[in-house]
Amino acid sequence: MKDLKHLIYFESLLENADNELVKQAQAEGDICLGYTCYHVPEALLNIGNCFSVRLRAPKTGSIDIATYYMSNYTCEYARALVERAIEGGYQFLDAMIGVDACSMMNRAMEHFEVLKVNTKEKFFVTHMDIPFKVVDYTLDAYEIQMQKHVLDNLHEKFGIDTSDKAIRKAVKEHNEVCKILTEIGDMRKAENPVITGYEYHVLNLVSFTCPKRLILPYLKETLKELKTRKPDPKPWFRARVAIVGSEIDDLDFTRTVEQSGALIVADRFCFGSFPGRQEIVLSDSEPALDQICRFYQETSQCPRYMSQDKVHGRYDFVDKLAKEYNAQGIIYEQMKFCEFWGYERALASHVMTELYNYPTVCVDREYTGNASGQLRTRVQAFVESLEIKQIHKEKGGR
Repeated sequence: MKDLKHLIYFESLLENADNELVKQAQAEGDICLGYTCYHVPEALLNIGNCFSVRLRAPKTGSIDIATYYMSNYTCEYARALVERAIEGGYQFLDAMIGVDACSMMNRAMEHFEVLKVNTKEKFFVTHMDIPFKVVDYTLDAYEIQMQKHVLDNLHEKFGIDTSDKAIRKAVKEHNEVCKILTEIGDMRKAENPVITGYEYHVLNLVSFTCPKRLILPYLKETLKELKTRKPDPKPWFRARVAIVGSEIDDLDFTRTVEQSGALIVADRFCFGSFPGRQEIVLSDSEPALDQICRFYQETSQCPRYMSQDKVHGRYDFVDKLAKEYNAQGIIYEQMKFCEFWGYERALASHVMTELYNYPTVCVDREYTGNASGQLRTRVQAFVESLEIKQIHKEKGGR
């Protein structure tokens, strides 16, 4: 296929957290808010003249200093963020907003605050307590946390209008990005798609890490381009897979998977589009903040929620994705030392195979290293097994 016009530019934006568009927005007076997790509602962080940047630590080398503070058996994503912060890599932020999604990110946020990783006068670190259950009274607690730690801080520190009207405007702009990425993502349902999983990962990542108003024109142009793009006459891939897992912002990971013969047709992981790029539909019958908090609680697919309805809901969600996007197999990914995904990966991979009849393979990986030869070998072997299964299916199971 012909290369996407802006692909190289998008890749360059992902080389640094304070990329070209972030610098441009700040030069124009916008306020940059760093955040770490889906449970910090992205739409709320793009209110007024604020914009969100989901934190990454691209091109991370050694994480020895962060390991000294956090120990060597904690999540490498959390350690990489602390390492980058200590190096001064987040000096461009105007605030850092986190949640206690897991104990390791709790530790990271504490270090951001205690080590004073940013010297801006109005800079603040805030850390929210997010409930582990999704019921009415926990929703009330979630709303209080968002109001107190996000909206009130933005109003007091920067004079941001945090009214219901302003929130609804931010959601409308958020949904515009979601609509484009959903339309592009749906192109992966085709038998021979006009976009690869790697390309879609790049588009999704820039939407998380760049100011929405500045990246939106590029996304619109890319959507228009894809509508006229012609796929290769013969599909280049040998199998279609869905990736389910934890934090994946490493382009080398998705590149390696696809170079091994698998087309990534669905992305249910942190920094993925499920559930990160679904539209938020608001009604006029209740405050926008209430509806936003309910949306993020109910749509979260994070394994921090251990109730039986949430656990089985995650299995059904992956099943629905695989069927909708015609995935032949599922790759379960886990960031090394991730507590929640360590449990989820071990259990769900068996459940999806034994009860839902999907071939699965499990991989755990480091944040700091490039995609390994071991990953390539495992994916290649998985693709071959999917090919063999497809041949047997076409021959009537013989």
